[in-house]
Amino acid sequence: MTGATETHQPATIDPALVRQAWRSAEPVHGMIYFVPEAQERYAALGITGRDGYFASRAAALGAVGAEPVVAMFFNFNPRLVTAALPASWERATPAAVLAARREAAGAALTRGLGDAVHGPEVAEAAGLARRAAETAAAHPQGRPLFAAHAALPWPEQPHLVLWQALTVLREFRGDGHVAALLLAGLTGLEALVLHAASGEVPGPILRRTRGWSEEQWAGTVDDLRGRGLIEGDEPVLSAEGRAQRDGIEADTDRLATPAYAEIGAEGCARLAELARPLSRAVVAAGLLTLPPRT
Repeated sequence: MTGATETHQPATIDPALVRQAWRSAEPVHGMIYFVPEAQERYAALGITGRDGYFASRAAALGAVGAEPVVAMFFNFNPRLVTAALPASWERATPAAVLAARREAAGAALTRGLGDAVHGPEVAEAAGLARRAAETAAAHPQGRPLFAAHAALPWPEQPHLVLWQALTVLREFRGDGHVAALLLAGLTGLEALVLHAASGEVPGPILRRTRGWSEEQWAGTVDDLRGRGLIEGDEPVLSAEGRAQRDGIEADTDRLATPAYAEIGAEGCARLAELARPLSRAVVAAGLLTLPPRT
């Protein structure tokens, strides 16, 4: 039709398959936030403690200040971010931090996976995950943290390709999740309290790792209880809160789906199949253990 705008519709994939592929592989990416290999390499650059998390995850953006990172990371107390950035860039360049992060990922995965790190399953999983990550690169709008990571050069070794691809896909999903939370009218701290009320992660861990005080947490619990989203002395999601959370997760799955159009349903299922034993090995090796409090 003359004057009509043609839009490309990605292949239809059940978002549940997309979620399965992400969950099955997430430990292979997520371990970088816990392993001593990362802490040691950041410390060698003069970046210690929590500063390493913010500098390493934000380094793809360049020598960015705190304000954009507060916005993109969403649920951290801004005080933590302003303590880390931009001061970390006075100690090391973003390029040096990115190199340290990748080196740490390689060392940690080698420790956690053993001989399997060079096996055919890792190479096959890397190929599938990279195809999905490169497909996601066609959808950068509204996803600044993802776009920065998607622009990084690819490594050569399959286990590092797998880790980087999963990192890119995680940030793609994460930016979509932030959009879903904003549409639901939630702040970062409110989202954390509701996550804790779901029973998936203990509240004290979420509060401590994101830098919120007990008073701030308790005040938010009261606010959410008043809005009917949580209930009980030990807060749990109310029926309304559960429905809201289920809706947010469904929106997040839907927004993540375009990345997986190229590999399709079979590729999602195969990636999950390949990733499960790798993730189990990562967990068994203790790569997801919280570091000591500092």
